[in-house]
Amino acid sequence: MDTGMDDGLQVDVAIVGAGVSGLYTGWRLLAGELAQGETRPGSVHIFELTERLGGRIESVFLPGVSLAAEIGGMRYLRSHEIVDSLITKVFAQELTPTDFPLGDDSNHYRYLRGQRFKADAWVNAQKNRQPYWTRYFLPSEVVGFDSDQLFNKIIYDVLMADPWFRERYADKVSFTAPYDYGFKLTAREWDDIKPQLTYRKPGPYEGLKVNDLGFWNLIKDQVGQEAYEFLAVAGGYYSNTINWNAAEAFPYLVGDFSKADVSYHTLVGGYDQVGNSLAQRYVAQDPTGKRAHLWGQNGLQRLDPAPGGSPYKYVLTIGNAQSGKSWTVYANAVVLAMPRRSLELIGADRFFSSPEVRAEVRKNIGAVISEPSFKLLMGFESPWWSQEFNAHAGESLTDLPMRQCYYFGTDPVNSHSILLASYNDMRTTAFWSALMASPHRNLKRFKPRATRLASAEALAEVESLQAPDVMVQEAVNQLQELHGAENPVPAPYVSYFRNWTDDPYGGGYHAWQAGVSVREVMPFMRRPDPSERIHICGEAYSDQQGWVEGAVCEAEKMLQAHFGLAWPSWLDSQYYLGW
Repeated sequence: MDTGMDDGLQVDVAIVGAGVSGLYTGWRLLAGELAQGETRPGSVHIFELTERLGGRIESVFLPGVSLAAEIGGMRYLRSHEIVDSLITKVFAQELTPTDFPLGDDSNHYRYLRGQRFKADAWVNAQKNRQPYWTRYFLPSEVVGFDSDQLFNKIIYDVLMADPWFRERYADKVSFTAPYDYGFKLTAREWDDIKPQLTYRKPGPYEGLKVNDLGFWNLIKDQVGQEAYEFLAVAGGYYSNTINWNAAEAFPYLVGDFSKADVSYHTLVGGYDQVGNSLAQRYVAQDPTGKRAHLWGQNGLQRLDPAPGGSPYKYVLTIGNAQSGKSWTVYANAVVLAMPRRSLELIGADRFFSSPEVRAEVRKNIGAVISEPSFKLLMGFESPWWSQEFNAHAGESLTDLPMRQCYYFGTDPVNSHSILLASYNDMRTTAFWSALMASPHRNLKRFKPRATRLASAEALAEVESLQAPDVMVQEAVNQLQELHGAENPVPAPYVSYFRNWTDDPYGGGYHAWQAGVSVREVMPFMRRPDPSERIHICGEAYSDQQGWVEGAVCEAEKMLQAHFGLAWPSWLDSQYYLGW
């Protein structure tokens, strides 16, 4: 990326943000098929506040390990057809997909309320027609359900209680055996259901649209607060059970987290290669850098109408991080490929001339919840988790503040291994924030330790990326408690952490607020004012939040509706992009 300046630069389209949605937009504008009679912009430049590409996907290579570890977004589903088509068709020569292994639950742990057991304990008990008892005081009718099964039961019961749903879609859901619920609803059918579904259980919420209920409200009403606590913890993600839009939660849960046969995929060499490949294809459209140019450490400060007499519609004030100076860019269209917090930091609502539109943009920026997320990676000289309990991939989880750990794998040519030692969200991020450096607290960093494969020189290059030493020690203690290993968990030789709650991200992912008309807000954000050429796109305002697919779906709909692009030849023409 170019970290310099070019004051007075003139471009047709300025894209702010070099995450996946921004990179995808830039590449498609310069290389995508055009609808009949449309013309291509002559120049498209991308401006990124930070020093890196990819936004909230980031693959890390720790010294001494040739495997990529994911500190941000790390996987995709084959049902994510834009991402899958990019990987298997468009970038087939550059990218190699591979399974993202989930491992064997018989080798994974659950440690909840001081009770340690294997992750397959529920299923094994069910095979013997016995409930598995945890230390949660659950209603008798749901004792023995694991978290995925209980999510499915709640969703099934709410769907089938509504006569409107039964009349139209009863054949698309099933309850075939104890604990066994099935859902065969398409994304298009879910979009029909979400605004219409009515809550039918007698009580305070009877007759309300499920879209107007928070998911916490609904879970508590269905199975009680104690079962809600069980789902929040045993489900692995507090973000899944916060009080977000219950109608949006339904397809999200049954399409991924509670689906028994779900399988994930990633890329050999790291998932962030999706962003890297998009960037390479984008800049390849013009090696001179005039039509396509990536500006790094150059963030948007202001967006104003261009002065009278200018052939351009807007003037952008860009702040250059290296010099501390500002410079101007003229453009006829602006794409803000940014999450909620980034839009708030630049005051994006002020970019619109109409007071009514400004108010609506401000309201809709707040239509989603920014969800705090934190990840801590550790490198070990050998995979103690394989040696202690035969785990080779997948996760163990707990109600300790570490929440989850992922056994990322062992280098195929040596024993050095990677562990995602803590993956937590929402309420537990506050625990770790007190162990981070701040303007009021200067904490000693963890000191990387040289090994036979990781030299002191190589480790010195990543010293600035190390977690505070006290954080690493605390994480090791929690790993010991989670696993109850016979031998002490060894000290790692290197660490790496990322708090996605920090600005400019504001969170690792987003969720729609209860009561929001998602089918209206999504197209609104793609072009808030028809008289303006200012567009907003990205994962935050999609219906596949938390996924790269959500980011590129919003970008694709924006490009087709407002930039004259035709349907991509490499994408199945029947793929449903959503609202």
